[in-house]
Amino acid sequence: MKRKLLASVFICAALAPAFSAAANNGYNPKINRLVWSDEFDGSGMLDGSKWGYEEGYIRNKEAQFYTREDSKNVRRENGILTIEAHKAADGKITSGSVNTLGKFDFLYGRVEVRAKVPKGRGTWPAIWMMGTDIKKVGWPKCGEIDILEQVGFNPKSFQANVHTYGSIRLDKNGKYSIPKGWKKIFENYEDWHTYALEWYPDTLKFFYDGEFIGEYKKDDKYPEHWHFNKPMYLLINLAIGGSWGGQKGIDNAIFPARYEIDWVRYYKE
Repeated sequence: MKRKLLASVFICAALAPAFSAAANNGYNPKINRLVWSDEFDGSGMLDGSKWGYEEGYIRNKEAQFYTREDSKNVRRENGILTIEAHKAADGKITSGSVNTLGKFDFLYGRVEVRAKVPKGRGTWPAIWMMGTDIKKVGWPKCGEIDILEQVGFNPKSFQANVHTYGSIRLDKNGKYSIPKGWKKIFENYEDWHTYALEWYPDTLKFFYDGEFIGEYKKDDKYPEHWHFNKPMYLLINLAIGGSWGGQKGIDNAIFPARYEIDWVRYYKE
């Protein structure tokens, strides 16, 4: 989600000994102890002991202003976390971005999120994680794990990504791109789906609706690419426009754009 021009690269099999293509093998049954969750029961504002907010124009030249604790943009509604983007009469776009920074840290185990993305050109919903040391080491050295990204102009394509210090690297053979993305096509893209990450000390595995879609493994030849042996925090946001979501423009008919989260669950062995 935190993108720069050189940071978005997809699968490249010839350079990918540490990356594995999709296979249908399901979750690890040993990871079954629920240690943190939010079911978003009831209606009202979010649980402040679990969630904080981003505020302002944050990244990627996106069109929206993220608001803080504004129920128009972020609320619990009948047991659902609703993140809603609005466009005002003066043209200002507002939306929501929530995270667990300073509230709860994740380290290994499985993160699952059941969500329904909005539709329409210009939307860019995401479920992702970054290292809690981001202010100390910066991005991408903090590490970034995108459990879900989707853009409204290509609505059936859902993808997971990994961003590391080695997104672009100079080798003795010249410049090459490090692959780090996996896609899943959902014909029923407007339905509810479950997005999951299984996180191990040397492997990241991604699952959509319980189906394994790909993995990223630690490569001992390039230890500087692995930033995933430290605590990370979770972010859920709805961006509008920006460097990826806005590549085909923003359709004014999308507003209000509604991104829904049924639950977030975190399991460990």
